[in-house]
Amino acid sequence: MSAGPEKALVFAAGLGTRMRPITLSLPKPLVRVGGKAMLDHVLDRIEEGGVKDAIVNVHWLADQIEDHLAGRTAPRIAISDERDLLLDQGGGIVKVLKQFGGKPFFICNTDALWIDEPEPQVARLARAWDGDRMDVLLMLADMKTSLGVEGRGDFFRGADGRLSRPAAGEAAPYVYTGVGIIKSELFEGCPLEPFRLAPFFFAAAERGRLFGLPLKGRWLHVGAPETIEKAEEIYRASVA
Repeated sequence: MSAGPEKALVFAAGLGTRMRPITLSLPKPLVRVGGKAMLDHVLDRIEEGGVKDAIVNVHWLADQIEDHLAGRTAPRIAISDERDLLLDQGGGIVKVLKQFGGKPFFICNTDALWIDEPEPQVARLARAWDGDRMDVLLMLADMKTSLGVEGRGDFFRGADGRLSRPAAGEAAPYVYTGVGIIKSELFEGCPLEPFRLAPFFFAAAERGRLFGLPLKGRWLHVGAPETIEKAEEIYRASVA
């Protein structure tokens, strides 16, 4: 079994259109829940999970994110500047790929937080990583207990942890939380241009190398203004 990654790419460059009008003047990763910016919730959790270095990409209202992170020392922060061209998640990875030294790394969205029960879930994800069997390992959440999710779910999970997609008309029990571990070599030779990350997950599933680990706790997707108050309520109750 491989050791968990010590580096992460944190996606903070998005436009946050679903969070408008808040995000017209505040970048979505700096929306606060429980007195803490969503970006800090993520960085705190990955630092608990053993991440030493985090690359944070920026585009929309980038100066605010850079200023916010200026005093942070753990994990160590490097900025990937996408002010000139928003690269989507795939292109964002290609832009910084050399910094991972060919090793697997964490990927982390900044539009959600989760309640850990009973242990830090990123550390648990790191322990579950097995590069001999896996190209991608995703942290999953239960559709029924998660906040701010809709639709028919993202994945089924087999007894061995492998993931598969629902067929047309099927409802899957798990949603991707935006946190995972992925191999660098999947992106070698990819162009530096905007492209989506999801097709890499689906291709890994076809190879039998996409795995998932269900979250022990509750996932709170804070994707729109109407979810902030409920997320605040759930989070504060969890730390009371």
